[in-house]
Amino acid sequence: FLSPNLSNADDVYADILAAHEGLDKAASDALNARLLLVLANHIGDREVILQALVAAKLAGGSPS
Repeated sequence: FLSPNLSNADDVYADILAAHEGLDKAASDALNARLLLVLANHIGDREVILQALVAAKLAGGSPS
């Protein structure tokens, strides 16, 4: 469903994990929420964001 779009996906994943180091659950959840909103703003296209939401739900095994 998704095509890889990051040439250095492992490094990006490691950066995201590092940003969460030392945070408790509430702070980690808040960081995720802020990051999601920042990335949505960078994307700037509601249709693309909706496609990403569907892809994330499918990847997590949630019904659409």
